[in-house]
Amino acid sequence: MSAEEVKDGVPTTAQGEKRRGSLFNDETKRRKSIQDLTENIEGEIRNPLVSLTEEELLDDVEAFAAEFELTDILPLLRKGALIAQNPFEFDSVPGLDTEEKNELLLERTKRWRGTRTLYLTIILNSIAAAIQGWDQTGSNGANLSFPIDLGIPDSGPACQGPGGAALCDKNSWIVGFVNSVPYIAICVFAAWISDPINHLFGRRVTIFIAAIFSLLAPIGSGFVQHWGQLVATRVLLGIGMGLKEVTVPVYSAEIAPSTIRGGLVMSWQVWTAFGIFLGTCANLAVKDVGSIAWRLQIGSAFIPAIPLVLLIFMCPESPRWLMSKKRYRAAYESFLRLRKSPVQAARDLYYAHALLRQEEILIAEAGISVKSNMFTRIIELVTIPRVRRATQAAGIVMIAQQMCGINIIAFYSSTIFSQAGAGVTEALLASWGFGLVNFVFAWPAVWTIDTFGRRALLLFTFPNMCWTLLAAGFSFWIPASSKGHLGAIALFIYLFDAFYSPGEGPVPFTYSAEVFPLSHREVGMSFAVATNNFWGSILSLTLPRMLRAMKPQGVFGFYAAMNFLAFWMIFFWLPETKQRTLEELDYVFAVPTRTHMKYQTSQVAPYWVKRYVLRKKGLVEPQLYKFDDYDAHVLARDEKAAVAARAEADASREQPVAETNPVDRGELADKPAADKPVA
Repeated sequence: MSAEEVKDGVPTTAQGEKRRGSLFNDETKRRKSIQDLTENIEGEIRNPLVSLTEEELLDDVEAFAAEFELTDILPLLRKGALIAQNPFEFDSVPGLDTEEKNELLLERTKRWRGTRTLYLTIILNSIAAAIQGWDQTGSNGANLSFPIDLGIPDSGPACQGPGGAALCDKNSWIVGFVNSVPYIAICVFAAWISDPINHLFGRRVTIFIAAIFSLLAPIGSGFVQHWGQLVATRVLLGIGMGLKEVTVPVYSAEIAPSTIRGGLVMSWQVWTAFGIFLGTCANLAVKDVGSIAWRLQIGSAFIPAIPLVLLIFMCPESPRWLMSKKRYRAAYESFLRLRKSPVQAARDLYYAHALLRQEEILIAEAGISVKSNMFTRIIELVTIPRVRRATQAAGIVMIAQQMCGINIIAFYSSTIFSQAGAGVTEALLASWGFGLVNFVFAWPAVWTIDTFGRRALLLFTFPNMCWTLLAAGFSFWIPASSKGHLGAIALFIYLFDAFYSPGEGPVPFTYSAEVFPLSHREVGMSFAVATNNFWGSILSLTLPRMLRAMKPQGVFGFYAAMNFLAFWMIFFWLPETKQRTLEELDYVFAVPTRTHMKYQTSQVAPYWVKRYVLRKKGLVEPQLYKFDDYDAHVLARDEKAAVAARAEADASREQPVAETNPVDRGELADKPAADKPVA
């Protein structure tokens, strides 16, 4: 029980002394927080601790420790709060010993230096992702034979003769439905039940439940005797897939340090790609065992679920989920297992708490209960401005994953290569090559996603996916008798896959897991996963019929056009999130959409043209989102480099000197707010 009581509306300690309330309960500070988190037109990411004096900060730490019975670690919390207030000058924090300073320095210089527990958790999350990829690929190989075995052929001799074409048209819809039903189950049911399950039981229990479904459903799929029974087992498979898709990226995001969060969370995609590769290996391994080959191909996906079931409870619970339940002691103990030193754990605990209070202030000011139910939280996805912008961004990046066309190959590559003239073995080998490329080229994003950022990776890869997909479609017009026919198709599909894997492959689930505030993280991720799987189910359902009606050339051309459209959706509506804590992203998504769009057209687009088309040097890249301390140093460094580059330009000075926005340089930081231009 808490050590505090309330007398005359004033919090007191167990000894009857008045206890200081949170500084964030002050009316002036509260109003300022609401304004910052609702209409952040300057794009500034504010550390809420920076404006406090040292005395105010330490007073608030004492109040925090007393409220949550953490007084035994009060010295650590004090040091942690001072570090959180000024993270880039921790040397000036009194009381830090040499070992603590060394750990804080290594956190910046060796970003991937984590605890064993952190990496054990990420490994198990990666196994969960591998299950997802294997589930997809088993049906890919089975598509070559299960329709015939279950009496629903959609190609071959059955389509010849009177009535054959009509029968196969009908069966193509059934085959599409069988393939799409896990994704229908996710978008209609599984993604949404993950919110209350996560809310009540936490991340580990939810992943355990998902693993049970992922263990049993593939085994059941291997014993079905009718396509309706296969549909039923794949519905159960969809429940397991949906719970994992929602929970695992969120869990990874909540335990990872901000400097490497993107790289660790994107392990979901790397190991999904690895699962796809393992699935293609299994398809090849059992292709010659006879009529039960497709049963083994579908059923083998149970294998990676075994270690997940056995080991998930060896991992710590998400500290941010524990904080949402006011279990701060357990959250601190979880942070201790995930960080290299106690002072880092105390820093992350207090800083996350300070920013989570900002979220509660924003929600309360909107007249919404902080302890709302799932249905209320669903409505709040579009009624709270900060949450609505996150919902929009997550929806766009998830839709774009289906628009890019990757799943026409991931779900049906064996069918596509078969239509390109390959035999069963050749089609499975070509699909194996697709899985290998997908896995190998996902690895670069582990480093680039937190260096170049999520948005930059997408804007680079989408144009390349567009032209490679178009070229793959054109390659079907090469005469089938030519040796280059199948080779050209495979080449451009592999190139498309190579561009997809470090971009739209890892970004959607990484991005969606991090953009929502803690209060709406589960339901927000549920929406994102439901959106992704709704369009995935549409793709899986319609592709067999599209292949019959439009031929591969038309299908590939259609999805190339979708890549072009997705590029502009991302350019206008997707903010960058790299290397920000989950709580600091509140300020990023407080920037109005119209401000973001205007900045892209008036600042970013002209910079791109000058820099990459006209090849001008010495330009300073526009930065809409800027942190009030560290980013100012980074921008100053970049501007100095730009000045040096201009000094080395030709003497004629034909190239005009690019002027930077004074807001970007921080020159207006001390001027009245009315004098600041709108970003």
